[in-house]
Amino acid sequence: MRVLVVEDNKKFSKFLVRALQEEGYEVELAEDGDAALGRASAAPFDLVLLDWMLPGQDGLAVCRALRARGVTTPILMLTARAEVCERIEGLDAGADDYLSKPFDLGELLARCRALSRRGAPAVAPLRVGPLVIDRANRRALLDDQRIEMTPREFSLLAHLAREPGRVAPRMEILSKVWEMSVDPGSNLIEVHVKNLREKLGEHARMIETVRGVGYRLVPPG
Repeated sequence: MRVLVVEDNKKFSKFLVRALQEEGYEVELAEDGDAALGRASAAPFDLVLLDWMLPGQDGLAVCRALRARGVTTPILMLTARAEVCERIEGLDAGADDYLSKPFDLGELLARCRALSRRGAPAVAPLRVGPLVIDRANRRALLDDQRIEMTPREFSLLAHLAREPGRVAPRMEILSKVWEMSVDPGSNLIEVHVKNLREKLGEHARMIETVRGVGYRLVPPG
């Protein structure tokens, strides 16, 4: 999922970008209203996190302009303004949701998930034998039992489950799951595969290593 973060505070924007990336989102950053309007109008995003107070056009003006241009991307307005009348003003400008600073990161991520489900078409679960990958809610079930995993582990497992039986090369995995264009030469993938196999328990062999190439996910047996 592609998210546009619009925030001029460098320290806070760095925090937001990192938190979203750790959840598996692809994130772009705009630091003022004009840049935000240009990017959100030119390229498709699944969600916009929009700060109210910005250099140039403020968040309210950006929100109104995007809606006037027919952009229907869900917008979550972030602001230190907490008065009811200001929340109403933000929602009337076209925002889908409103979150006052300071906020809890868990609540922000939950609102992002809710808005992404609202703005995106239904995504069918991926099924590989007893394994079900629920991409809409970012959870995995094995024999109808939920598997607890990190966001990156989920992204890796979901990538392998998209085409069961096909070998996913290392560079493809690094590009799609970690957004890396160069192999760091570490055991990054191997560590995550090991952790996933442990969580799959008796079905650990569903993740096969193809030496010198990459990994694939296959049904049991």
